[in-house]
Amino acid sequence: MKEAMVSDAPSVIPRRGYFYVILAALFWAVSGSSGKFLFKGGVTPMELVQMRVTLSAAVLFVYLLLTNRACLVISRRDILYFGVLGTVGMAMVQFTYFYSISKIHVAAAILLQYLAPAFIALHAVLIARERLARATVLAVAGSLAGCYLVVGAYNLNVVAMNWKGIAAGIAAGLSFAWYAVHGERGMRRYHPWTVVFYALLFAALFWNIALPPFQAFRRPYSPVQWTWILYIAVLGTVVPYGLYSLGINLIRSTRASITATLEPITAALISFLFLGETLEPLQVLGGAVVIASVIVLQTRREYDENTPAVIRSRAAASGGDLPGREERKVG
Repeated sequence: MKEAMVSDAPSVIPRRGYFYVILAALFWAVSGSSGKFLFKGGVTPMELVQMRVTLSAAVLFVYLLLTNRACLVISRRDILYFGVLGTVGMAMVQFTYFYSISKIHVAAAILLQYLAPAFIALHAVLIARERLARATVLAVAGSLAGCYLVVGAYNLNVVAMNWKGIAAGIAAGLSFAWYAVHGERGMRRYHPWTVVFYALLFAALFWNIALPPFQAFRRPYSPVQWTWILYIAVLGTVVPYGLYSLGINLIRSTRASITATLEPITAALISFLFLGETLEPLQVLGGAVVIASVIVLQTRREYDENTPAVIRSRAAASGGDLPGREERKVG
């Protein structure tokens, strides 16, 4: 089976998927702190989310229009799928994460969002009826434990925290997991950039209906605030979500979500190098545990028959179910 997959999809290189997700984690590492900065300046979480997804969808549309228009083509029967992915997944993960950051420490919000690998693993076992390799189970446990140490959660007074912020953080983990799992299903037929664009587009439509259209753009912002808003929209959303989806395309959602837990390590390292913050021994240990967990993932089999890139490659080779040919629902 492994040999067949290699021959069917010679361009599918799983290790490249890890590289994409690691790059995504680097970009995401800065967006949490920049969001906290904007909240202190009076920007609300809903306003920031409206600007984030609206600008992101517009930027990605122009990019795909100029470079790869085929990525803008979808089947009419899949509009509902993308609508649900954009609202339940993309729109909610943006809001719940930033709302959590506005109410509790950034470190705690990141930790709660990165419960996502555990949620994805539970989905794989209980709903998708897949058997997880022992290495994957160990990697999930290791990444969660490592994140706990990296963000210094042992110093946090959970009882004293805002319960709405905690609930929003858990919801961010759930919606992040939901987006990864259902985004992976879409990538079985569509290119990752197609999935990301339509998720952002429907998220933008949702937040411009939930709030008065373009309301957040009508208030004055300082040049510094606009700098961080544009960073969050482009380098904190378009680029990392594209890279993360390219990673899912090659290594699937469980492995990608575990690898993405390198984000808090990157954030801690940035704070150490540029903000003069100290790293406690337990934080360093946590970083080592997360890195070890990602390495453990790569000790298992390289090719998975359910990897989206492999499925699309086989469909293309056989003239099967792809946009522009026979129409079939994604979800």
